[in-house]
Amino acid sequence: MAHTITDASFEQDVLKSDKLVMIDFWATWCGPCVALAPTIDALSKEYDGKVVIGKVDVDANPDISVKYGIRNIPTVLFIKNGEVVDKVMGNAPKGAFEEKLNKHM
Repeated sequence: MAHTITDASFEQDVLKSDKLVMIDFWATWCGPCVALAPTIDALSKEYDGKVVIGKVDVDANPDISVKYGIRNIPTVLFIKNGEVVDKVMGNAPKGAFEEKLNKHM
């Protein structure tokens, strides 16, 4: 299961990570976000130990969402060494995420 990332844990979990971090910005009321959740969970199992895969609830963690300009959800950011290196907006097939993960690992 994907790691829960919060405003309080963001620096430690993401910015200080020595691995690629994939963050799913989502909300409980968002249909496409709920549809994407099984893909995110599957990827978190497949890439366990290689990539940090987490989820940020935009309603509960507004600071991160504002900092990264998240205006549409789901939005998935790929962050490496504290910098955004890629992004997927909206729901996408699992292969699209795997391609980006493998590209930036």
